[in-house]
Amino acid sequence: MLEVKNISAYYGDAQALEDVSLQMPFNGITALLGPNAAGKSTTLRVISGLIPAKTGDIQFNGQSVLRLSPQQRVRLGIVHVPEGRKLFGSLTVEENLILGGYVTRKDSKMQSRLDAIYDHFPRLAERRNQEAGLMSGGEQQMCAVGRGLMAEPKALLIDEMSLGLAPVIVTQMFSIVRDIASTGVGVLLVEQHVKNALEVADFATIIDGGQTRVTGTAADLRESDLVRESYLGK
Repeated sequence: MLEVKNISAYYGDAQALEDVSLQMPFNGITALLGPNAAGKSTTLRVISGLIPAKTGDIQFNGQSVLRLSPQQRVRLGIVHVPEGRKLFGSLTVEENLILGGYVTRKDSKMQSRLDAIYDHFPRLAERRNQEAGLMSGGEQQMCAVGRGLMAEPKALLIDEMSLGLAPVIVTQMFSIVRDIASTGVGVLLVEQHVKNALEVADFATIIDGGQTRVTGTAADLRESDLVRESYLGK
């Protein structure tokens, strides 16, 4: 289990997170939800070590990871798929995927890992020799998620997966994430589309103003009057 306990974080003198807590089991999808500028992306950056936590703790299978570098966290199994995909546009799809396995690279397993990614994303198999920057937004998002999977994560953090994608592609990506979770990879999914995320997730946490507001099973949050009124517009 990944546990975030009362973390705060700053960008310079500006406080971005004040008191965020959440739990992410390794047996499903946990949605991290909230309005714009709520602190969702910052929470993922703190978990993956890209920015430091000022207070609080982050535990992975009972071990604090606060003093570990981002690379060390990847080796433990915490892998971050950033907002905006951040692919190397001039490299091919397959070259981007191989780079995703760099930190935990085991050459004898590289091909089997690539094959597994192509099973999840047949479109990437068709595009394996194409420059990543020439693909559609949906294909690039598939490549970004596939690159994360190459590091063999136990906890896969995906930031704003559906941003800028057509609705039909969003539906496809949610289905793919559900398949990924069914293989035993825990997924922490940051989403602005609260309704869609609650339909696919097992658990959910809503943060607002840098603080945890609501947490529980996705089913409970779907039935919550507070969630419907404050975040679903009902």
